[in-house]
Parts: sequence; C-alpha cells; structure tokens
Amino acid sequence: MKLETDRFVCEMNHWHTQTLGHKTVEALKRNRFDAEFFDKPEDAVKKILEFIKPGSRVAFGGSQTARQLDLVNKVTEAGGMVLDHNAIGLTDGEKLEVMRQQQVCDVFICSSNAISLQGELFNIDGHGNRISAMVFGPKKVIVIAGVNKICSDEAASWDRIHTIAAPVNMKRLNRPNPCTTAGVCKDCNLISRGCNAYLVLRKKPSLTDFSVYIVNSELGF
Repeated sequence: MKLETDRFVCEMNHWHTQTLGHKTVEALKRNRFDAEFFDKPEDAVKKILEFIKPGSRVAFGGSQTARQLDLVNKVTEAGGMVLDHNAIGLTDGEKLEVMRQQQVCDVFICSSNAISLQGELFNIDGHGNRISAMVFGPKKVIVIAGVNKICSDEAASWDRIHTIAAPVNMKRLNRPNPCTTAGVCKDCNLISRGCNAYLVLRKKPSLTDFSVYIVNSELGF
C-alpha cells in the first residue's frame, strides 16, 4: 500500500511540475525567447551541446545548475574552450580579465534566480558580470533552470530570490553577510553584499540569441 501511495504522489508531483514547466515555456515563447521544456536533464544537456563547436569560447555564469549537470566537463569534451574566472591559480587581475572575455564569448551558459509563469526572468548579481552577459555581448546565451525556479508572478520571484537564492548563494561563497545567519535577505550595506544589481528580462533582448531551457528537476538554488 505504501509503495502504491508513494508512486501516486510521485506521479502527481511529476504532473504538476510538468504542467508548470510547459506553461512557463509557452509564456517565454510569447516573450520572444527560444524556449523548450525537457523532462530529463540529460536531454537538456544534449541540446546545449549542439551549440558547442570545437574551439568555441564558452563561459559559465557561476551556475550551480551547470555544475550539477557537469556541463563544464561535457563542454570541454566537446572541444569547447571554457573561460573560467574561478580557475585555480588566477590572480585578481587575471580573474577580472577572464570576466571581461566572458562578455564577448561564443556561448554563455547560466541559470536564472527565478522565472515567472508570465515568462519573465529575474536575477540579482554582485559584480554584474552575469546579468550583463545575459543582456548583450555573447553570440549565444543559454539559460538552463530547474522547475524549482518557477514562480507564480513577479512578487513571488523576488520573494524567492530574497528568501532562497540570495542567502544560499552567499552561504556558498562564505560571505560575512547577515543573510548567511538569518537565512533571508537583510538588505545589508556591506562591501561583500551579493545583490548590488537587479535585472528583469520581460522580453528577449532584441540583439541577443537567447534560449531558455526548463528541466523537470530540482536544480540549483
């Protein structure tokens, strides 16, 4: 009986996330984004690798989703040249130069802090390098996000950022910010603050080749 109940619950959860994923993709398309829903993470990875050619300069926007999907290694195996500003041994000056190179790469891969059911993307950034690359510069921008990033509307999207994405990311980076102890954003005024720049993409940036891939899995935070 328990196995049947567990199976039923899984089926209902799968139906729900699948339904929200498809609805979000349709809204993204109405906002002129190229968008697609993938039931399995491996299918989304396969789609992304179609854009990677030998010698392609590929950058990642600090995405934990990309790390979960092992995209850095897979892109390297496909012949892509990864621009990694977090590579071991780089000086601060070298990191900054790599971050500048990422702005004009061939493929920029990142996630989104939140995506609304209205097909809008919501993001915050400390330095601004990720969100600036999302808007203009790279020849191709790919946002990949799990269904856990889907929010009902704009208010819910900002709430997700302030109560989940921002504090967890600051904890990951070991920043001495109040959100790392409170678990929610405290709108601090510290130099180590990680939410200095806010970006809302209501429509696809007009000169950017932009794809959004929603995966029916819980990815990133």
